[in-house]
Amino acid sequence: KTQFKVVIKALSPKEVTRIYTPLPLDRNDGTFLMRYRMYGSVTKGLKIEILYGDHHVARSPYILKGPVYHEYCDCPEEDSEVWQNVMSCPSQEPQITKDFISFPTIDLQRMLKEIPAKFSQTRGAIVHYTILDNHIYRRSLGKYTDFKMFSDEMFLSLARKVRLPDVEFYLNVGDWPVEYRKANDTPGPIPVISWCGSVDSRDIVLPTYDVTHSTLETLRGVTNDLLSIQGNTGPFWENKTERALFRGRDSREERLHLVKLSKENPELLDAGITGYFFFREKEKELGKVQLMGFFDFFKYKYQVNVDGTVAAYRFPYLLLGDSLILKQDSQYYEHFYIGLKPWKHYVPVKRNLEDLLEKIKWAKENDEAAKKIAKEGQLMARELLQPHKFYCYYYKVLQEYAKRQASKPEIRDGMELVPQPDDRDSICSCHRKKPLREDL
Repeated sequence: KTQFKVVIKALSPKEVTRIYTPLPLDRNDGTFLMRYRMYGSVTKGLKIEILYGDHHVARSPYILKGPVYHEYCDCPEEDSEVWQNVMSCPSQEPQITKDFISFPTIDLQRMLKEIPAKFSQTRGAIVHYTILDNHIYRRSLGKYTDFKMFSDEMFLSLARKVRLPDVEFYLNVGDWPVEYRKANDTPGPIPVISWCGSVDSRDIVLPTYDVTHSTLETLRGVTNDLLSIQGNTGPFWENKTERALFRGRDSREERLHLVKLSKENPELLDAGITGYFFFREKEKELGKVQLMGFFDFFKYKYQVNVDGTVAAYRFPYLLLGDSLILKQDSQYYEHFYIGLKPWKHYVPVKRNLEDLLEKIKWAKENDEAAKKIAKEGQLMARELLQPHKFYCYYYKVLQEYAKRQASKPEIRDGMELVPQPDDRDSICSCHRKKPLREDL
């Protein structure tokens, strides 16, 4: 019953800073997850004490050498190699390698002519970014670009940590991928960056706005984030309800089909629509259910993952739980799907869901095998969805893109500077050496 206690403070008694340290998250498998958020920087470093009762655990206290900066401290590492080593960034990201195959060189002039005309009128969800001298500039093309607040937030956060390459690109902040031309088409495809890819599109994929925002909001907002999920996975496997669960909006017809299956097979499946937007005429027939807290999902042994308008962005959260995922076959993917294998990390289900009930029955009859797949999926998600991996991924996409630019990026007409947030709440003094040009 005794909880671990973690105390995080400035290494030097002369430095005082506020650090929020909630209780560790118990991941129910002998591991704990510790989060903390700093409201001030330290130059000497942090001292991390891990106590069980009153006793230090393992090699506690641990020393994290400084300087250590808080989230809003604008103090980028000038040498990106140093930063990538400190962050343990993977040397290769298979999805990035695959995404850039179609783009050995990037013609910015062609993009300037083509993209505003081709995409902004029809889709209206394209944002044109230039990163120059570690400052971020942008202009919106079209009226559906509100989600740029998520990309702004991540690019600014990244620029506070490492000096970014000079780069000019177009980001699609809508749901669907937009570039469907093949490499041998005339004219060929152009590199639009999106949050979701599909098997027949050529978009370059970034981690979704959802997982990105979740990472940046950890310990600040009230949203479910990728870390808090891991400490709230419900009862142990043997005590979970032996049924499959689905809750969600009516954003795809297969979701309505799920509810019908659930009504006919309540002993296998509990599926309900929480809001009608696309098929309002179906509400009378199928009914509407109450919203359910996400942590309560994990009271069920099996989770059904069905696409929404594109890939279901809850998939990473479901994987981090300890239920078995029954994943609908889909042409859509997020940046990390390439690291997952069917029957190893999840159980695949046909697009039309015709084999869903059969797969639920299989899981019930093969409990040990189902438990093993659930665990493998969870472990792989913990590896792929660590916060630092998102930063590394964003950086690598910008780096690969910058290498291929055939001309220098520029601040174009209509672009505005996206300012770094004001840092009045927390003390930030930067101890890295700044290059001389910044002193001029």
